[in-house]
Amino acid sequence: MSLFKARDWWSTILGEKEEFDQGCLCVADVDNSGSGQDKIIVGSYMGYLRIFNPHPVKPGDGVQPEDLLLEVQLREPILQVEVGKFVSGTEGLHLAVLHCRKLCVYAVSGTLGNVEHGNQYQIKLMYEHNLQRTACNMTYGPFGGVKGRDLICIQSMDGMLMLFEQESYAFGRFLPGFLLPGPLTYNSRTDSFITVSSCRQVESYKYQVLAFATDADERQEPEQQKLNSGKRLAVDWVLNIGEQALDICVVSFNQAVSSVFVLGERNFFCLKDNGQIRFMKKLDYSPSCFIPYCSVKEGTINTLIGNHGKMLNVYQDVTLKWATQLPHIPVSVKVANLQDLKGVIVTLSDNGHLQCSYLGTDPSLFQAPRVDSREINYEEFNAEMKELQKIIKEATKTQDILPKSEKHRDLIVTAEVSPDLDAESQAIDSEVKAEAVPSVTVKITIQSRVTTQKPNLAVCVQAPLAVTCDQFIFDDLEPDSSETVVLSVFLKGNCSPSELEGSCVVSYSTPTELNPEGIPKVAQCNFRLPLRLICFPAQSSKGANHKLTIDTNKPPISFLTIFPDFVDPSEDDQANVLGFQFLTGSKTTLLASKTSQRYRIQSDQLEDLWLITKELTLRLEEHFKKQNCKDFACTFSGSIPLQEYFELIDRHFELRLNAEKFQELLSERAVQFRAIERRLLTRFKDRTPAPLQHLDTLLEGTFREVIALADAAEENQANILQAFTKLKSATHLVIMLISLWQKLSTDQVAILEATFLPLAEDTQELGWEETVDAAISYLLRTCLSKSSKEQALTLSSQLCMPKDTSRLKKNITLFCDRLAKGGRLSLSTDSATQQAAVMPGGCTTITESDLEERTVILGSTAAFPSHGQITKQKSKPGLSEDAAEEAKSHEI
Repeated sequence: MSLFKARDWWSTILGEKEEFDQGCLCVADVDNSGSGQDKIIVGSYMGYLRIFNPHPVKPGDGVQPEDLLLEVQLREPILQVEVGKFVSGTEGLHLAVLHCRKLCVYAVSGTLGNVEHGNQYQIKLMYEHNLQRTACNMTYGPFGGVKGRDLICIQSMDGMLMLFEQESYAFGRFLPGFLLPGPLTYNSRTDSFITVSSCRQVESYKYQVLAFATDADERQEPEQQKLNSGKRLAVDWVLNIGEQALDICVVSFNQAVSSVFVLGERNFFCLKDNGQIRFMKKLDYSPSCFIPYCSVKEGTINTLIGNHGKMLNVYQDVTLKWATQLPHIPVSVKVANLQDLKGVIVTLSDNGHLQCSYLGTDPSLFQAPRVDSREINYEEFNAEMKELQKIIKEATKTQDILPKSEKHRDLIVTAEVSPDLDAESQAIDSEVKAEAVPSVTVKITIQSRVTTQKPNLAVCVQAPLAVTCDQFIFDDLEPDSSETVVLSVFLKGNCSPSELEGSCVVSYSTPTELNPEGIPKVAQCNFRLPLRLICFPAQSSKGANHKLTIDTNKPPISFLTIFPDFVDPSEDDQANVLGFQFLTGSKTTLLASKTSQRYRIQSDQLEDLWLITKELTLRLEEHFKKQNCKDFACTFSGSIPLQEYFELIDRHFELRLNAEKFQELLSERAVQFRAIERRLLTRFKDRTPAPLQHLDTLLEGTFREVIALADAAEENQANILQAFTKLKSATHLVIMLISLWQKLSTDQVAILEATFLPLAEDTQELGWEETVDAAISYLLRTCLSKSSKEQALTLSSQLCMPKDTSRLKKNITLFCDRLAKGGRLSLSTDSATQQAAVMPGGCTTITESDLEERTVILGSTAAFPSHGQITKQKSKPGLSEDAAEEAKSHEI
């Protein structure tokens, strides 16, 4: 920040809520008075044109009525104002005003007034050009070396340069490779136009090249187009500056080298006429406008640069000579001669603050007002301090952050699932092919103990389940009030869900004295859906592809007791055998042993075993809990069906690969489609019709391919969702079997679930395979590691889609092997805490080398024998047990 402020010579505020930009300010002797004094011309986006001639009585005076020479509304936004020799037959200065679709040239004249009314000024329209394209900016000059007059070049928003020879339109040319318009100026020394393209390059085009290039004006007749056709528009020179430009200015002073100045977003460039850099200055601020002016030192050029910090910096070439503070952010700056005062700095802000200032060394000092001395009242200060401490203590209470107990919660949400299915199904748009898709009613109640603002209820169930309405918005709740909503849940997708659970989440805010808007809070609850929602009783089947046996320590319970909703009491044969028919078509059978304490679940699909197995264990636990039996336990002693599990993994991964292929093919066909479209558009724009050469046929064929690929990709995405749901069901089953097999604790089961079920949704960017592989690899190198060498191995920090699933399947097999040897899941990385404990049930450990040798054979069924079948094995000849283990882990 500068110590010195710009000394205010004259200033005013233009209009109300008007907007201004870079091209809205111009200074010149627009009325041809011959006095050498400049007038300030300002145009606004609201269409107001104003001309000022400041005459302050003393520096710092505000605007006087006679300072405003002219104010007129032109009804259209003014983009830019310029003064030059724009009218033929005279060398007088005229005012050019650029609108969005119009260019107007006016003559400004004044007449002597009578008595005290002062002089009167008016503008007269000399000519106007209606533009066929939306204008962006313009420049002017003696194009082609003409004498005594100025021509105008307008740049449109779509990259066309439209040139006007005063009252007549000359020609139009499109800039090559155009995307967005940039600043434009004319260099009379080289007779060329200079602009900055969207490629962040300064480009120069010769006027002669523009004149003889191919005409871009579509209004010409085809015969005239043939006569006037020329070469393709070529650039004279190019300089890459690596940033967008705010403005370009060409200067030529007697004692200085002619230069082209370019103001970038972070740099300031000075170029020679051939595009070579004379010098550049890196700016440590964000500039907003600039203007070069004559320097008193020979061979140098001074430059004023305004920035968004309300500063105006004066540079002599690259040396900062002065910095001054402005009261606003300038969007345009000019240097003018006003009232015999040369070098007045004229600045304009975007909201219409127009100021004429000069540089001075009078610091703007602030003198603090005198404070009345008074005695300190310590008792009053102590009382105020206690009050503030009380407010701070009240605002930092922990109960606003930590969760409260159920009794002290501000809002309680409960969900009650109807014990019976809906008499009339509420299922809508279900994809299930069954004759009837049942639904169940869920009643959700919100009870508020305090005033709650903006309570919103969201009900979530996992696909393919769906609800009739998942969002509810309530009015503010008063203390001790409640709201109740009723909705129905049904099976929408054509596959069985992986979980029969849902959740309700209520977001709300509670107002306080210090925060009337309210403190945001959340309350939630879970609910369990009945098994009858997705299946119904059916005839049991004797044969099945997949079978599981769950052992218990209690005599088998009749299905009449634990499955009353699926068993008909009149049929005694269902006491030990029960069949479940899923709505999706598959069937699962549940059998209870009459002689042993076992239950068998069998089905043709592995994923269908999960929900029946989970329901069986839950109902058995509830049954024995009612009988106050605390030592009931379930175990699993069979082989974990890893090979069937791997088939589901391969199926899911194959569909992900197909999705990548469809995406690549769609991208290729889309590129081809756009290329054909461009060819056709070129043919249609051509004034001489040419044969299409079957481009229309090729376009139609490509369009059909794009539609077919999009349909195939959409179908593949639906298959991915189904495959992921099946994979989650099988994963839940594997987790349950491992936990029953190894008798894992609740914390260890939580680690297992976080490892195998890390994602709620599966995407191409982050899929299940790479996430689970990374999690298992971490456990194998920490809590399940065999040596310190494995712990020293670093894991990749990036997750990407693997080429195949062989590594994942090997890691899963090795993971189960380590658990079979007595490894225990823990978040601690200290290997000393890992003890080689004896396996539960009196199992003896086996050498891991032999187990890992079997994991390499992927075609064989990966099975883990029961504790009665596990025996000690010998390791490979010539290798110790640790060496064989280490070798296999490095292979993986």
